[in-house]
Parts: sequence; C-alpha cells; structure tokens
Amino acid sequence: MHLSPENNDAAMKRRIRHIVIGAAVLLGAVLLFGAYTRYVEASDVRDWTQESQIPTVTLISPKAGGADQSLVLPGTLSAFYDAKIYAQVSGYVKAWNRDIGAHVKKGELLATIDTPELDQQITQARADLSAAVAAQKLSAVTASRWQDLLRQDAVARQDVDVKEADLAAKNEALKSAQANLDRMLATKQFARIVAPFDGVVTARNLDVGTLVGSSSSGNPLFTVSDIHALRLYVNVPQSYSADIVPGMSISLTVPEYPGRHFPARLSSTSGAISSQSSTMLVQFEAPNGDGLLKPGDIAQVSLGLPARGLLRVPASALIFRATGLAIAVMGAGDHVVIKPVTVGVDLGSSVLISSGLGPKDRVINNPPDSLANGDPVRVAAGSG
Repeated sequence: MHLSPENNDAAMKRRIRHIVIGAAVLLGAVLLFGAYTRYVEASDVRDWTQESQIPTVTLISPKAGGADQSLVLPGTLSAFYDAKIYAQVSGYVKAWNRDIGAHVKKGELLATIDTPELDQQITQARADLSAAVAAQKLSAVTASRWQDLLRQDAVARQDVDVKEADLAAKNEALKSAQANLDRMLATKQFARIVAPFDGVVTARNLDVGTLVGSSSSGNPLFTVSDIHALRLYVNVPQSYSADIVPGMSISLTVPEYPGRHFPARLSSTSGAISSQSSTMLVQFEAPNGDGLLKPGDIAQVSLGLPARGLLRVPASALIFRATGLAIAVMGAGDHVVIKPVTVGVDLGSSVLISSGLGPKDRVINNPPDSLANGDPVRVAAGSG
C-alpha cells in the first residue's frame, strides 16, 4: 500500500512532533531530577550544619565529699625564728667564718668587718675626751681658787659665779666627749657579726673585701634560722574555721619524704576571715628535732576535719566567668543550665562544692568555653 506524498509529510511531522515532545519531557525530567538532587543535598548540608553546631557533652554525677574523709589542705613551712643580719657599720669584710648550712650557737662569730674610717673617728673621740678632761681639771682648779679668794673678800661674787659656770660647762663637755667615745666604741662592736640565736646559716651574701654599709636595704649579710621547730601556715576555708580549736593536732607530709607523716599542734589563728580568699590563716608548730623539715617547704596538711555536706566534682567541670565560678548542668529538654557555685575545698584535680550544686544534678564535664545558659546539647553515648 502506497501513501500519497501529502500523507507522508503529515506522518513525518507527527513523528517529529512526538520526538520533540519526548525530548522536552526527558529534558524536563532531567532538570527536575537535578533540582531535586541539589535540594536534597542542600537540605542535608543544612541539617548537618545545624547538628554540628550542637555540642556533644559528657555527663557526670557529683559525689558526696565523704563523712569520714579528712580535710587536706596545702600549707607552708617557715623557720621558728628567721633573722636577716645586716651591717651596722661601714667598711670592708675582713673575714667570714661560717657558710650556708653551718649550725651556729648564739653569739658565735660569723664575720669581721674592717672599719678604718670608724677607727679614725674613735681616735679623734679619744683625743677630744683627753682635751675635755684637761679643760675640766683647769676649770675646777680655777673655780676652787676663786672660792678661796671670795672667802677672803678679795674678789667679787659675780666673778666667782662666772668661774663656777665655766666649770659646769666644762663638766658637761667632758660628759659629752665621754658619751661620744662610748658611742663609737659601741658601734665598733658591730664590726663583729655574730649569731643572734642557735640556728642554721641559710644564706651568706658576702665575701672577703666586700664593701658593706650601715643600711638595711639590699641583701642581708647572713640569714640565720632557728629550725628546732617550724611554723606551719594553713589557710582554712571559712566553713571550717569554727572547727579549729586550741590544742588540736594534725599531720603533714612533704614531697621529699613520701608516705611519712609529721605531727604538728595548733599554735594560733589570725581570728579573721580574708575577704579575698574567704579563708582564715592558721598557724601550727611542727617539732623538727631531727632537722628533716626545711623552711620554705610546701606541705600537704591533714586536718582531720570531716568533709561534711560537700559534693565532689572534677576540677575540669568548673567554668570561670566574670561573675565567678560556675558549673553547667543538664536541664529540661537537653538544654544547659549554668549554676553559680562556691568551692569549699580545692583538692587539686577535684573540688568540693559547698553551695550551688545539688546531689541529683547532671554535671557537664569539660564544658566548652562558649557554652551559655539555655544552649541545646547532645549527650555522648554511654554518658550518665
């Protein structure tokens, strides 16, 4: 069967129209699929970005401080007496007799200072005293002779009074010259640097030929410490200040003797709470007959006071804000609640919270610095 040319043209046009329509439909489908794919990807990126902005946190539960746990605080040891010895005369160090670490007795010679200028002043003072003695003797003889002449009515009373006044002046000049010499000799005694008490030389800041002056500024010539017993200073939190009672005994440890405990007894307290640290300064006395403890040691002090009513959390849970210390806890709907807290005892790696935290609070450990009140968070898997 043969079609006419008109029918062939019409069939060709229909076929072309079908092809164009099919291509347009296919192109539209491709465009729609591409737009959908880009939309899905953008939505995924947006969801991922929003999710990544929500921090993942680890939760911990606060623990009780322990009713039978002793309160452990840092303390500082210092010498029972600590004397910084300065020169009271000017001169040059002639010799020194004791070095650091030497055990000395009260009055023992530590060093000698050569004082040439002071020696010349003493020589002059002796000469002045001799001149004052001679003048006083002459004035005394003269006054005595004028008294004899007065009894013979050979001189006027006024002339005798003048001679007696001159004698009085010469007597005072003699006393002044004697006092000046005594002062010089007393000052000369300070050319001998001696130990003020039994102790140990802990510092020597001089050598032979060193120029020293009569001034308390600068380094002392020697430092002598009495270490038969040491003073232990501890800052006790305000909440425990009422538990510090006269006669209480404690134990302390120092890093150089691990596991060894040294006893100490309460000596005194400041009787006041520091406004900066909310602590009371307490002084204990630690016997040191064997000389193992050293001034300047940092000690760990066990006060034997129960850590009652406190909650323990890691120090890493603390947040330092301008308003003070705080802790972030998990609130309703997985939103953060920032709670201001008060640290009762600082134990180094952990702290005991005295107020602001509840035993049932879920504490966020290692919170991000940017964490704010009301922020949403995600709890890490396996976290309490």
